[in-house]
Amino acid sequence: MAQGQSVIRVGVIGVGRGSRFARGAGALVGMELVALCDQWEEKLKGVAGELGVAAYTDYDAFLQHDMDAVILANYFHEHAPFAIKALAAGKHVMSETAACSTLAQGVALVEAVERSGKIYMFAENYPYMVYNQEMRRLYQEGAIGDFRYGEGEYVHPMSAYEGNMLSPGYDHWRNWMPATYYCTHSIAPVMYITDTWPTKVNGFVVPYDYEDRNRQLKTVRRSDMAGMIVLRMDNGAVVKSLHGSLRGHGNWVRIHGNRGMMENSRWGNQQMLRIRREPFEKPTGAPVEELYLPDFPEFQEEAIKAGHGGGDFFMNYHFAQAIRSGEQPHLDVYRGVTMSVAGVLAYKSALADSAPFDIPDFHDKVARQAYADDHWSPDPAKKGPGQPSSSILGDIEPTPEAFAYAREVWEGMGFRE
Repeated sequence: MAQGQSVIRVGVIGVGRGSRFARGAGALVGMELVALCDQWEEKLKGVAGELGVAAYTDYDAFLQHDMDAVILANYFHEHAPFAIKALAAGKHVMSETAACSTLAQGVALVEAVERSGKIYMFAENYPYMVYNQEMRRLYQEGAIGDFRYGEGEYVHPMSAYEGNMLSPGYDHWRNWMPATYYCTHSIAPVMYITDTWPTKVNGFVVPYDYEDRNRQLKTVRRSDMAGMIVLRMDNGAVVKSLHGSLRGHGNWVRIHGNRGMMENSRWGNQQMLRIRREPFEKPTGAPVEELYLPDFPEFQEEAIKAGHGGGDFFMNYHFAQAIRSGEQPHLDVYRGVTMSVAGVLAYKSALADSAPFDIPDFHDKVARQAYADDHWSPDPAKKGPGQPSSSILGDIEPTPEAFAYAREVWEGMGFRE
């Protein structure tokens, strides 16, 4: 932090994932953690006591604490309502994924940011991984020409034990969220590298697997295995986004231009970057292919120590920089909402035999108003006529054995519903 700049006082909601934000909101990025909020009182008191900050179980009371900014690491489907409240209370906001879980929430969030004049940053950490930052630099320099096709993959299988640990409670969001919704880890890097926006989406779903006895049938999850989204971008490029709990863990980004291609490695050290230019058009003296481990553009040591391949450090850093400059960050509310609703519309598409759906331009006040009352959601709390199931197969009923094992895991972590 530059001399003379005031420290940004920050509160974090959520002491699970939020603990990483809390520990990263320190002097290096010019922040001071002053408060935590969570409904899990026992865990909240433990983390707050360790960090020496105020603890709140009531969000409204938390917002009255003397602080400048709020970091939201609460449940996936609750981010927009909590962000809107924080903005109305005069706080800057950084929100974990997703920015919103319905199109109506997206409209309301955009308008709340515009009204408030406060900074809103979408806390999508995958663009800030070292290979994605390097690909953005190369693309901006024209190293592979103009963007024509891209792929983003976030494939994250886990054991039934891990899955139950991460989703305590039958109606925890991970247990009902459709397969296409958790799409920003795969879409955000492509948007960040190329500065393009999705305008149309087709969604495809790998259905719930009744034969997956090692994972799916030992949890109370009612959604499908994986989602695959095809996006048409505003420059005419096509993007494939794949995410879900298929076997074969990995995070990959691939960018094809009209004069070359680049991607992170699919084997060995996945932080390695491969760039290829064809022999007939590569620069004279340059190799056809290069494979190397890039450095971060700055804060190399700090980023390496942080979580998620350095992404967690850079989110806090860019949030603080945006607050100080008064300028919205690259991952602003428009990008956050756009990539989040891509997952919602992809599920609508999957349920409509993968028909295309337009993604609205949330900058356009007239265009977005058409979606201001679109509350379409599989959230069990919003069940009613016209609302979808969590799976394209319809309502999934977990087995008694799945319930028994899930409750055993939850009780072991101190959670009882």
